[in-house]
Amino acid sequence: MAAENRGAEPELDVLVVGAGPTGLALGVDLARRGVRALVVERGDRLFPGSRGKGVQPRTMEVFDDLGVLDAIRAAGGPYPVGMIWRDGKRLGEHSMFDPPEDAEDDGAPFLEPWMVPQWRTQEILAARLRELGGRIATGHEAVGVEQDADGVTVRFAAGEPVRARYAVGADGGRSAVRRGLGVAMTGETLDPLPTLVADVGVTGIDRDNWHIFPPQDDGGDGGDGGFLALCPLAGTAHFQLVARFPEDVAPGLSLDDIRRLVAARTHLTADDVTEVRWASDFRPRAALADRFRVGRVFLAGDAAHVHSPAGGQGLNTSVQDAYNLGWKLGAVLRGGAPAALLDTYEEERLPNAARMLGISTGVHRGEVRRGAATRQLGLGYPQSSLSEETRAGGAGPVVAGDRAPDAATPDGGRLFDVFRGPHWTLLTVGTDTALPPLGLPTARLAASTAYGPGVYLVRPDGYVGWAGATPDGLARYAARTGAVAPDGAGV
Repeated sequence: MAAENRGAEPELDVLVVGAGPTGLALGVDLARRGVRALVVERGDRLFPGSRGKGVQPRTMEVFDDLGVLDAIRAAGGPYPVGMIWRDGKRLGEHSMFDPPEDAEDDGAPFLEPWMVPQWRTQEILAARLRELGGRIATGHEAVGVEQDADGVTVRFAAGEPVRARYAVGADGGRSAVRRGLGVAMTGETLDPLPTLVADVGVTGIDRDNWHIFPPQDDGGDGGDGGFLALCPLAGTAHFQLVARFPEDVAPGLSLDDIRRLVAARTHLTADDVTEVRWASDFRPRAALADRFRVGRVFLAGDAAHVHSPAGGQGLNTSVQDAYNLGWKLGAVLRGGAPAALLDTYEEERLPNAARMLGISTGVHRGEVRRGAATRQLGLGYPQSSLSEETRAGGAGPVVAGDRAPDAATPDGGRLFDVFRGPHWTLLTVGTDTALPPLGLPTARLAASTAYGPGVYLVRPDGYVGWAGATPDGLARYAARTGAVAPDGAGV
């Protein structure tokens, strides 16, 4: 890494602190836009555990656009059906997710979550980042951040500081970047009881079900009686173990500890646990940063919002942060867009993250089912200053700020094929109106039940930015938002 002095001209456009799913997804998006970025990680390797294993349908669409969908699909699989056990006997199946309301929904190619262990998702994103010429540096623990009118300087526990035009704190719930900015995080502990999560090798049980062993008594000794579940991790030979403990018990993380735990709470023997690949303990909490941006520094992922794992929303909300921020940084740094575009990151993502935090908390408390709300396909930015709907009362099922659905194109392709890439897309539905020469990829549909008639300008992150019955006002919007460069060319 190149060292920089405070006040010197930055060699980097963006320094991303944290090489989890958030930082890596952002790195991929920046790399494909030609932005000079570096992703740094405090550990000497990428995170080794399964923790965030559920990839929601909206995130699958993002991964399609980022060029990693095939690898994600090959690395994972669908979620298994839950199986309840008692005294070594199967009591019956338990549905972990509500089924999609319409399995033939043409506007959403992915309708159910896909299981991929977090460590594998990170490997895939890291490989894609390097394929695009991006860089990752491990063993760099951030300990401080300073900024001035021209850039940001991040200091590390070892090595020289690094200077960039912008920095992104994607360094987890205990974010050093967030602390360095003085940004508070407001939240609550959702469960006072410690929870153990581990990736383990287990024999003597099938991989066709998510095996659930409900508590049998108060479990005062931390062994017998407490809740335990074993979920086969798709694409691997391991299971993810989750177990709860009494408030005054510290979960043991060793192989012997976990063997005793499994033997006490299930019909399996201690010897059936053959390996502990990774283990951690935590107390589920929900928290939201008061701000997502301070000057030239942005917060994303767990550094900005911490979720209970129950709803499967943490990793996915984090990837959406990266997807929202990436195109905006690229537009400002490489596309000539006004710097004010970056203000819309916090404007859009903070309330969106707050909403998803409420959903994941509701799932944790048993108040919300894992269904349509957790798939994230209905999220959008209708109240954003970037969303401009010029039709009186809107028209049809899609308005400015909504996610742009997929649909069949006249040539036998899909709209998502046209959207794919770091560009804006101009779409017309049910109209032959002449369009301004914006130099953008264009698609025309004779009709679409997914959209309704109109002219749509689709953002690089797959949301409708502008919509109208005619193109009147479209060129002004495109110039205001950086959809076209100052020379009039599409970006």
